[in-house]
Amino acid sequence: HPHPSDHQDNCPMYTKQNKPFRHTFWQYRRENPNTRVGDPPPTGLPGFNSGVMLLNLEAMRQSKLYNHLLEPEGVHQLAEKYHFKGHLGDQDFFTMIGMEHIDLFYVLDCVWNRQLCTWWKDHGYHDIFDQYFKCDRPVKIYHGNCNTPIPED
Repeated sequence: HPHPSDHQDNCPMYTKQNKPFRHTFWQYRRENPNTRVGDPPPTGLPGFNSGVMLLNLEAMRQSKLYNHLLEPEGVHQLAEKYHFKGHLGDQDFFTMIGMEHIDLFYVLDCVWNRQLCTWWKDHGYHDIFDQYFKCDRPVKIYHGNCNTPIPED
């Protein structure tokens, strides 16, 4: 896996993929049955979690595409296309633009934002939860979302 600094000139955001967006894109997925939108890694586009992010602010400021996407018209176009109605603020925004412009992101390995919440396993994702949750490498940063305890190791 390349290092984020290898992409510093063309990749303004570095973030970790996330699982709870599959249901958010239900209508788009129904209309586009062969889409990768909402599918699990490594080949899918599951969405992003902003618990750990590295932002290349200079690249963000200089990116014409990113700045267009900040405009109400840019947001509206993507929201309409993907039938997107989010409720998680920055995660929603980055997820929505990532469905269309994944090249704006460098996806961090799961070890840099190891989410511990298993709520989705019992709420609609039981059969595919492990495809999103799996992380077999030594963890660097734990993310105690859903009030989960952080391991002591």
